[in-house]
Amino acid sequence: MVQDQVRDPYDVLGVSKTASEAEIKKAYRQLAKKLHPDLHPGDKAKADEFSRVTAAYDLLGDPEKRKRFDAGEIDANQQERPQRQYYRSHAEADPSERYGFDGSFDDLGDFFSQAFGHARGGGFSGGGFARGGQMKMRGRDVQFQLTVGFREALTGGKKTVGLPDSGRIELTIPAGITDGTTLRLAGKGEPGVNGGPPGDAHVRVTVAPDPVFARDGDDLKMELPVSIDEAVLGATVAVPTITGRVNLKVPPNTSSGRTMRLKGKGAPKKGGGAGDLLVTVKLVLPSQPDEALEKAIREWRSQHAYDPRAGWKGNQ
Repeated sequence: MVQDQVRDPYDVLGVSKTASEAEIKKAYRQLAKKLHPDLHPGDKAKADEFSRVTAAYDLLGDPEKRKRFDAGEIDANQQERPQRQYYRSHAEADPSERYGFDGSFDDLGDFFSQAFGHARGGGFSGGGFARGGQMKMRGRDVQFQLTVGFREALTGGKKTVGLPDSGRIELTIPAGITDGTTLRLAGKGEPGVNGGPPGDAHVRVTVAPDPVFARDGDDLKMELPVSIDEAVLGATVAVPTITGRVNLKVPPNTSSGRTMRLKGKGAPKKGGGAGDLLVTVKLVLPSQPDEALEKAIREWRSQHAYDPRAGWKGNQ
């Protein structure tokens, strides 16, 4: 998340700087389950904290990003520190010096190449000479990293983004945006030189993981815990979806691992409509031994034992 004041991601997750990947993941899952917006509808403070937690995990949960953050190469917003220093260091400098141009025409070809990406002798489309012989140049593009929650990425919305030295703007997050998508903000980069146009801002969107859902193209996947009696006798279970809870009928004699499909409850499609939600049943036994259940199973097994691995490929 991009914001005015960003807390240290280690503090956000409540882990030490020497925490292992497993400890970081465990801390994130615990906080995500505690702060998830579905559990606190309308609570903006909890929603903001959830966003901070997902942003911190996006940074520390990636070994390469974490390494760069610890080395001081990127900040908690995942922005390049050298680039931001470079931007500030030239904010008050003579604009003509931003690209190292000393006014000499001997190096003009190299100047064009560096400033506009053209080889010596190539075309010049980024600007021209202003009156009085001053060079007009387009401002540099800038890069930003923005982390959004998994469900926020699916439903879309608005995010307020802080830009260095240029205030804050409201960014539209398209519904169904995927991890790694880059959004272009025209004219929100560094200012131009001598009246030249400003550059653009490119915001790379990272989608934080979700404790319940996983994405597979336009489909979503989730596990549904069921009790032994629900699996054997069948049941109607309320399951979460992106648009709210719906009732799912679990048929009698449902094995753990069986997947059921809820059509249209997945991720939004670009052309309209939505993918499906794939719900996989996970049989969960009581957390503590149950004598009555054990007795019933023993009696049942004495008369109805069967081989669950009959035909299993692992026997071949």
